[in-house]
Amino acid sequence: MASYEFLAGSYDTLTTDVDYPRWADYAQRHFAKGKREVRTVLDLACGTGSLTWELASRGYEVTGVDLSADMLSIAEEKCRDLPVRPRFFCEPMESLRLPGRVDACVCFLDSINYVLQPAKLRRAFRRVWEHLEPGGLFLFDADTPEKLESMDGQVFLDETEEEFCVWRGEYSQKRRICTFWMDIFRREGALWARGEELHREYAYTMEELESYLKEAGFAKVRQYGELRMGPPREGEQRIFFAAVKEGE
Repeated sequence: MASYEFLAGSYDTLTTDVDYPRWADYAQRHFAKGKREVRTVLDLACGTGSLTWELASRGYEVTGVDLSADMLSIAEEKCRDLPVRPRFFCEPMESLRLPGRVDACVCFLDSINYVLQPAKLRRAFRRVWEHLEPGGLFLFDADTPEKLESMDGQVFLDETEEEFCVWRGEYSQKRRICTFWMDIFRREGALWARGEELHREYAYTMEELESYLKEAGFAKVRQYGELRMGPPREGEQRIFFAAVKEGE
């Protein structure tokens, strides 16, 4: 059962609750804090390119990277009328290879948790570090272990007039992985098409993520609450990291 093949065609309509302008605003607040002016941005795990479009429409030169060719196809179509079209690459983040460096990299919506092997995530952080200009910013969020553990046994429903998605979670304490089984029904003319997908997220601790960043070469690492510029509060389920690459 693959991820983001059938879902790609329904992803945007099933995630209308994601306020991409607000996420872009948040990224820009962090950009403004840095000493380096941000002109070029890597949108890592860009999905269908909604954030890519939002950043590009604000004047940034954006590169989108994702592992799903189906999602990237939608992203390219979404961004094709922009004055400066983003570039898109299909590759895993632990093997990131771009033509040049960028001023900032964002990786949002718990995409970090989708890297299921710590060794791969450590390589991914190093690849991001290598692709940042000196003074460049790496900004990402991660679901906490407490949030993923709370998904165990939960059933969720997303529904529109054209799509119907039911998904259920199962958390393994031993493997530290939350597995989501998804059944998706999409209207196609007079009929409904059904797709099944399997998604997994790894429960990294915030201490582990900070140690991986420092191991990769990031000297300045700070944690923030969900879409806030202040430190995390007790019990927050999504934590943001801002890591800066100091001069080489």
